[in-house]
Amino acid sequence: MELGFKEKAAYGLGAVGKDMVYMLSASYVLYYFQDVLGVSAFAMGVILMAARVFDAFNDPIMGIIVAKTKTRWGKFRPWLLIGTLTNAVVLYLMFAVPPAMDGSGLVAYAAVTYILWGVTYTMMDIPYWSMIPAFTNSGKEREGLTTLARSCAGVGAALVTVFAIKIVHAIGGNNERVGFKWFALIIAVLFVIFILITCISIKEKSDVEMKSPSVGEMFKALLSNDQALTIVVAIVLINCSIYITSNLVIYFFKYDFGGTGWYNCYTVFNTFGGAVQIASMMIFYPLLRKFCTNVKIFYITLASAIIGYAVLFTIAFINMSNVMILFIPGFFIFAANGVLQVLTTVFLANSVDYGELKNKRRDESVIFSMQTFVVKLASGVAIFIASICLSLNNLSNENTTEADKAIDFSLNVAKSGKLSLRMTMTIIPIIGLIVAIIVFRKKFILTEKKMEEITEALKK
Repeated sequence: MELGFKEKAAYGLGAVGKDMVYMLSASYVLYYFQDVLGVSAFAMGVILMAARVFDAFNDPIMGIIVAKTKTRWGKFRPWLLIGTLTNAVVLYLMFAVPPAMDGSGLVAYAAVTYILWGVTYTMMDIPYWSMIPAFTNSGKEREGLTTLARSCAGVGAALVTVFAIKIVHAIGGNNERVGFKWFALIIAVLFVIFILITCISIKEKSDVEMKSPSVGEMFKALLSNDQALTIVVAIVLINCSIYITSNLVIYFFKYDFGGTGWYNCYTVFNTFGGAVQIASMMIFYPLLRKFCTNVKIFYITLASAIIGYAVLFTIAFINMSNVMILFIPGFFIFAANGVLQVLTTVFLANSVDYGELKNKRRDESVIFSMQTFVVKLASGVAIFIASICLSLNNLSNENTTEADKAIDFSLNVAKSGKLSLRMTMTIIPIIGLIVAIIVFRKKFILTEKKMEEITEALKK
C-alpha cells in the first residue's frame, strides 16, 4: 500500500523543522561565538572539530541503539521525539549565553553546548532518515519520498539562511546577541511542533528486523559496503566544499562587499539562493530526471557548482557595487547544492539494498548513521578551515558599542585579507568537488540497471 498525502506531508514537515535547526547551527554558530561574542576564531575551530571527532563514536552507537529499540510505537519514533525535544532545548541554550559570561568560561560554554547539540541532533536525525526504507517499498516510492523530504529540508534550510540575519537585527534592535537568542527560541519551538506532527502521522508499516552488531562488527559491516563508503566520501567532499562558502559568505558581505547596510545585501543574496535551491529540488531535479539517470545528473550538478565557483572568483575582482552580479555564480552553486542533497540521499538508500545482497543483512540505522556523521564531519572541517582564514586575516568585529554599528567594517580590512577570503571561498571548494568527481567515477557502480538487478535478486 502506497503512502498517502497526509503521511508524505507530515514527513516533509519534519524535514523542514529539522533542517531549520541544522542550518542555524551549521551556518551561524561560528559567527555568533566569534564575531558577536568575541571568542577566538581559532578556538572555535578547535571546539567544532573536537565535537565532530566525538560524533565519530556517538553516531554509530546511536545507530545500534535505534536498531535494538522495540516499543509499541516502533523503533524510530520514540527516539525521533526524544531527540527533538532535547535538541530544541540545547539549541536555545547555545544561542542564549548568559551576559556575564566571558573569557575561558565562554569558551567552555561554547564547547559544552555545541557537543550536546551534536549528540541530541544525532538522536533524532538517524531515526528520521532510517524510517525511509522501513515504511516504503524499494524503487520509485522510496525515491519519491526521499526527494520530497530533501526538498522540504531545503525549504527549512533556505528559510533560516534567507531570514536569519534580517530577523536577528529586527527583533534584537541591532543587538545581535539578543536577536540570536530570540530567533533560536522561535526556531526551537517550530522544530518541536513540526516533528510532533511527523510522529503522530507516520506509522512504521513494517517492523524491519535489524541485527544489532557490536561496535567492532558494525564498523566491519560498514567497511564491507564499498558503495556506502564511496557515497560517504563523496558527501564529505561535497558538503565540506559548500559549507566552507556558506560559513564565510556572511564575512564576505560584512568585510569585503561592505557597506553599513551589508546585511540587507546579504539577505537579498540568500533570498535568491534559497529560491534557486528549492527550485532545483522541486523543479530542476524532476525535470532532469525525465531525461537523465541519477548518475548523469550527479556529474552535471558537480560541473555546475565548479563553474559557479570559478565565476565567483573571477567577478570578485571587479567593482562589486551591485549585489545582483553575484546572482550569476550563485545560481550555479545553489542549484547544484539543491540537487546534490537529493541525489546523495537516494544513493545512500540504494546502498542499503546493495549491502543486504552483499552482506545478507539490512543495516538501515548503521548506513544512515554515517550520513549524519559525515554531514557533521564536513561541517566541522569546513568551519575549522573558515576559522583559520578568519584568524590569519583578522576578520572579526572588535567594535561593540552602539556607535560602532554605523561603521563600514570593510574599510578596516586589508586587501590581502579580502583576497585570502575570496580564495578560501572558491579555490578550495573547486579542488574538493574535482576530487569528489574522481572518487565517484572510479568507485560507484549502483547505476539504475544495477539497482534493478539487485531488487530482483532480493525478491528471489
